[in-house]
Amino acid sequence: MDVVLPCLDEAAALPAVLATLPSGCRAIVVDNGSSDGSPAIAASLGALVVHEPKRGYGAAVHTGLLAATSDVVAFADADGSLDLSELPEMASLLADADLVAGRRVPVSASVWPWHARAGNAVISGLLRRRGLDVHDIAPMRVCRRSALLELDVRDRAFGYPLELLVRAASSGWRVREVDVTYGPRAAGTRSKVSGSVRGTLRAARDMAGVLR
Repeated sequence: MDVVLPCLDEAAALPAVLATLPSGCRAIVVDNGSSDGSPAIAASLGALVVHEPKRGYGAAVHTGLLAATSDVVAFADADGSLDLSELPEMASLLADADLVAGRRVPVSASVWPWHARAGNAVISGLLRRRGLDVHDIAPMRVCRRSALLELDVRDRAFGYPLELLVRAASSGWRVREVDVTYGPRAAGTRSKVSGSVRGTLRAARDMAGVLR
């Protein structure tokens, strides 16, 4: 299973993140313009490194998807907040699902700022009103590569994961949501979304565009 890890200045997190990569998985680190040496660190630790010069979460994810070659592909953040060892169990659920999405369960209230939790709750609520029973926008997810390519998700910014869920629902995908551990990010890293109110508002703007 290929594991796509969008990366922007995650040098401090990458050693620990890649150390938790399960056996049989290949890390694809998609560098999105880092200035801290992240690509070299990832390559030295055995990851396949590809570059996406256009800034944006969706742009990095899509480039990683194109670089992947495995039938099943996983996606996760590269900041150390997610436990990659949980991915094989998620992948096993694809026997009865088209998309397995991770619902973050924070180890403490401090790891998920109030403004990020609030924004996530609002967007998730709107999705449930549309008939998709999810409670998180799922930074960690597993699906089949060919099916995701056919889904044709077009957002190249923060709206990508939401558009994926919207298109999955409209295409009749079986979406399975499971709890995943959500811990503190590695020291020296900062979330591009929840790390600031500005980042959260920017993500909300992109997601609102997707819903419109």
